[in-house]
Amino acid sequence: MRKKTVNKRHQKGDLVFAKVRPCVTLVVRLYVRKVYYCTIQNNTTASELVYLESELRPYMANLSTTKHEQLTL
Repeated sequence: MRKKTVNKRHQKGDLVFAKVRPCVTLVVRLYVRKVYYCTIQNNTTASELVYLESELRPYMANLSTTKHEQLTL
């Protein structure tokens, strides 16, 4: 029997941001069935947010979000 491999781009604890809200830094909490469960960084009272892989981008502190979008396209 062949074991399925999980191809996920972001690991638990990675900093990411959503395309729709690039100014909010998210922390990946869990990855289940092709869905990422994230929390807002430094905000423990906020609800958990759910995103697909295509909706997230890796967070890079040194780049502005517009410059980062140009590099990833």
